[in-house]
Amino acid sequence: MHAMNNVRFEKKGAVAVVTIDRPKALNALNFETLKELQCFFYEIDMDREIGAVILTGGGDKAFVAGADIAHMQELDARAGAEFAELGHQVMSALENLNQPVIAAVNGFALGGGCELAISCDIRIASENARFGQPEVNLGVIPGFGGTQRLPRIIGRGLAAELLFTGDMIDATEAHRIGLVNKVVLAEQLLPTCMTMAEKITSKGPVAIRLCKETMKNGLEMDIGRACRYEAVQFGQCFATSDQKEGMKAFLEKRRAEFTGE
Repeated sequence: MHAMNNVRFEKKGAVAVVTIDRPKALNALNFETLKELQCFFYEIDMDREIGAVILTGGGDKAFVAGADIAHMQELDARAGAEFAELGHQVMSALENLNQPVIAAVNGFALGGGCELAISCDIRIASENARFGQPEVNLGVIPGFGGTQRLPRIIGRGLAAELLFTGDMIDATEAHRIGLVNKVVLAEQLLPTCMTMAEKITSKGPVAIRLCKETMKNGLEMDIGRACRYEAVQFGQCFATSDQKEGMKAFLEKRRAEFTGE
């Protein structure tokens, strides 16, 4: 992995921890930070040793407080669309990673930060986490997928309220409306995420990858087509050594030794 200015990366066993580290700017997403994330996501996707990813923010105030407004202020319509397109490429790369991604939301997740969190598979928040899409306060709309992913996660009515009012909600409310999976004490955030990530990496790697892929693609289909698609993907598992080992180990009452093949 290359040295980066704004993003830190470390491997802890089969878990990759990616930290957006611009605490003085509350980890805001500028052009350079987006490019660095894009680079890391590409490399993680190719790395078969990585079985799960944790994404978090540096410092104790923010996950990501938003996109960099100082950078955006001078953009014209064309440059604005290009900036949004880059943001979409990064969020899509995150969403489409082979590995499950857990967002460890350790503070403000506003605007682009909320959009980053909702591009992850699972969101775990510390008690001091705050969520919102405040773009309407600035005379713009979310540009990194907020108008699309948010209603798919929490429903159209709740998403409309957050998008139209620009209101910020706390971790408890985010949990109540299904935006986050659970809320934990700040000091328990990374250990909780690591425990979950390590549990995921102990499972069959092919099955985890196909589970993620099948769920994501199936949600874009009608239920009948999606279930037929699932049956095909289920069948694919039986061409793997992981399936043979997993079922053999179960019948022999021992722990499976998966190889990801």
